[in-house]
Amino acid sequence: MDNAVAGIILLVIAGVMNGSFTLPMKFTRQWAWENTWLVWTIWALVIFPPVMTLATVPELHAVYASVASDVIVTVAACGAGWGISQVFFGLAVESVGIALAFSVILGISAAVGSVVPLIRSHREQIFTTAGLEVLGGVTLVIVGVGICAAAGRRREAAQGQSLDSNKASVMRGLLYCVISGVGSALVNIGFTSGPALLEAAERSGASKQWAPNAIWLPLMLAGAIPNLIYCIYLVRKNRTGNRFTKHATGSYYILAGIMAVFWFGSTLMYGIAAGDLGLLGTVLGWPLFMSLIVITASIWGVLTGEWKGSGKRPLQIMYGGIAVLILAIIVLSRAS
Repeated sequence: MDNAVAGIILLVIAGVMNGSFTLPMKFTRQWAWENTWLVWTIWALVIFPPVMTLATVPELHAVYASVASDVIVTVAACGAGWGISQVFFGLAVESVGIALAFSVILGISAAVGSVVPLIRSHREQIFTTAGLEVLGGVTLVIVGVGICAAAGRRREAAQGQSLDSNKASVMRGLLYCVISGVGSALVNIGFTSGPALLEAAERSGASKQWAPNAIWLPLMLAGAIPNLIYCIYLVRKNRTGNRFTKHATGSYYILAGIMAVFWFGSTLMYGIAAGDLGLLGTVLGWPLFMSLIVITASIWGVLTGEWKGSGKRPLQIMYGGIAVLILAIIVLSRAS
């Protein structure tokens, strides 16, 4: 099978997994958001990355010792920035609602996470056919996500939810969306900052598929710190610590672990797929990944009844947004 085709298939699986990873939260009703997210953080960002990296990258200490410290610091800083962006995601949802926040944040993430690596590492490719197809695909992603955002706002209005009428509050919420969107893109920017780690891991005996784990480890451990701090702050503020020991919530730890498997697994798959997509792998792979996440999350929203009572028009608009995102996927696939 052609590497590009294999990479796209792997990206589809990764996008479906990432777009589905929050589903178990629907069954942790006796926990507050911060309870579930804290346990998810421990599984996905503290436990899984070291275990997987130690299992797949030989002589790990020598790998990091052979690479300039500024490379590792840059990767970790991007991970910490992503972790901080998760805090602003929560604030954005509180200000403008989940539909608008989710769509704006992923749209910005898709654009920034693709264009920055293109300009920084592949400037000579911008005006080639592949480069122009990437830019066209990213534009379609932004349009498609914007349509989905409009559908989400109509749904919320039909269901009796409304934005705060205070214009300052809405503008503040949109500012949070921008900060979170740029921060979310740091995952891909951090990943594209670590080619030296990839090469060192391969020299140590790691396979091409697993070498990216040498990048994910410092990125995710650094990303865990802001998530842990924010969740612990919320647990104390909202006095929800006692919910961890509440009766009949033992299975919640497993559900949070399943969330982590889906999220962490999808991230690993993205790293492998990007390597299969050629020179512009991370440039076109990231908006592809974001598009598939939005499509999957939108479909799950319909299947789980989130659009119940919203009427036909919001759904029709949302399906139009998905159609544009599918077109974006086709354009980006051609670029590979």
